[in-house]
Amino acid sequence: MTNYKSDFLNTLNERGFIHQCSDFTALDSLLMEGVQSAYIGFDATAQSLHIGNLTGIMMLHWFQQSGHKPITLMGGGTSKIGDPSFKDEQRKLLDDKTINANIEQIKATCFKQFLRYGDDETGALMVNNNDWLDGLRYLSFLRDYGRHFTVNRMLGFDSVKTRLERESPLSLLEFNYMVMQGYDFLELYRRHGTILQMGGSDQWGNIINGVDLAHKADQAKLFALTAPLLTTPDGQKMGKTVNGAVWLNAEMLAPYDYWQYWRNADDAMVGTLLRRFTILPMAEILRLEALQGAEINEAKKILAFEATKLCHGEGAALAAGQTAAQVFEQGGTGEDLPRFSFGKSRLSAKGSVIDALVEAGLAASKGEARRLIQGGGARIEGVVVTDAESSVESVHPGANGAVKLSAGRKKHAIIEIDDAA
Repeated sequence: MTNYKSDFLNTLNERGFIHQCSDFTALDSLLMEGVQSAYIGFDATAQSLHIGNLTGIMMLHWFQQSGHKPITLMGGGTSKIGDPSFKDEQRKLLDDKTINANIEQIKATCFKQFLRYGDDETGALMVNNNDWLDGLRYLSFLRDYGRHFTVNRMLGFDSVKTRLERESPLSLLEFNYMVMQGYDFLELYRRHGTILQMGGSDQWGNIINGVDLAHKADQAKLFALTAPLLTTPDGQKMGKTVNGAVWLNAEMLAPYDYWQYWRNADDAMVGTLLRRFTILPMAEILRLEALQGAEINEAKKILAFEATKLCHGEGAALAAGQTAAQVFEQGGTGEDLPRFSFGKSRLSAKGSVIDALVEAGLAASKGEARRLIQGGGARIEGVVVTDAESSVESVHPGANGAVKLSAGRKKHAIIEIDDAA
């Protein structure tokens, strides 16, 4: 393992965050000279960030813990365009009102658990790139900065090449995204002395554009640092489930479901996830990732608790763990399970079990719900559903109040019966 002079690079190295850097030696030396500032950009295309953003957030966390100043750059301007990196189609364009509302939600729910904001030297800072992008004069911008970007090089970036190779349309609007992101870096350097931009490995081309622009425009030495993208053992990008993104906002994904996501991690990923998404000491992580067989389940429970505590607080993490124990070990319903209302008049309806599975988020579609039942994976209060056309009442006669619906051993929800519906 490479040894660096700076605490920050050593921490990132031992926790698996380092993929590429534009100049390791120079960055390492600069980090030893005093407080520096680094940033990561987050587009406001939804009301919450998701765990795909967590790698960047944790990099900023460790940057602050190492005695430096992290900057969270909200893409109020770039969200109007949308990052085309490795996408097959153009993103839906959002208006200012929606973007601003998303930013306010993200501010309130997604950063303060991981970063300490404040006016002191190492207090985190949040800025919005719409502050400088919205007022740009197009001809002046092209004259002053467009000359520093070559289309030849931009076409060579993997994110663009992939789109073109798939013969997916790439609009001029999206092509300008990397120019805007490069200009963000220059602006943050001028305004805040920011010397480092970080991100996932898929952002390398966009980040290097900013490094090059600052060198050409201001003769400044800036740095790019990326982390490897996380994929599951079957090659899928982490952070997606059958029911969609794993959101950081508790109103969009209950803390119990967040806990369950980590608890259900693949055994082979446990060590990697403990390093990246908890703040446990490395000695404890090394102990946990060495566990074998059934003992790995204890490591996964610790991963789920620590990751949930970071995002939602210790109380929510404890409650999620207690609910899981009640559901899996004691056979109870679990107070913290996802709940949804189901009209009593629908209990006896043909196929209502399928409807319940879909509405509870335990199956993505009626077809998937039907396959789940045919495979013996659907249960109501522990009773296996054997007929895809079953009603809830036929499986659990006299159902009243609330009943537990299960998909497999790990996914559960509560049907709260509404007598009036």
